[in-house]
Amino acid sequence: MIEIDKIKHEKIHTRQIDITTYDSGENAIIVEGKLKDDRWQEIYRPTGEIAPPATVHHMIIRMKVRRPELVIEDIDVAMPTVPQEECTDTRTSLQPVIGMKITSGFTTLVKDMVGGIKGCVHLVALLTAMAPAALQGGWAAMAQKPSDPAKYFERTINVVINTCRIWRADGPLVKKYRKKFQIKS
Repeated sequence: MIEIDKIKHEKIHTRQIDITTYDSGENAIIVEGKLKDDRWQEIYRPTGEIAPPATVHHMIIRMKVRRPELVIEDIDVAMPTVPQEECTDTRTSLQPVIGMKITSGFTTLVKDMVGGIKGCVHLVALLTAMAPAALQGGWAAMAQKPSDPAKYFERTINVVINTCRIWRADGPLVKKYRKKFQIKS
């Protein structure tokens, strides 16, 4: 196990990602993600000047997601702190994801659509971290009221299929629930 001896090692950088889901009350959820990079030590810039410790990135994504399908209906980006003024030019780079469904393959599709020179690596990292949180938040919003377990599973099975090993289409858990609720593949 790697241990950090706080006496011998000084913290130089932290990245915090915080994601919160809100029930919008209209068969949708609002997912808010915040990414914050803090530099804790002075650094030398390529120009030779010294930069003090500072927040380097503070970015916020808010998206409205229709449930139970988990389709992105709207997305908004705020950038309270960025290292370069030009970074704010990427605030609209996530607009192409409007209409996308959060399901298996979402991360790859997002990187293809808005990654690299099409956008901002930090916004893409935050958005892809928000996808599983949107799934959990959507489930939490639906589960606030009792429902028929078979209908609940039928609505959600296509969202979780192949998102991880446990929920793989040919796996024992999916087979068990499909058999239990008599849902066809």
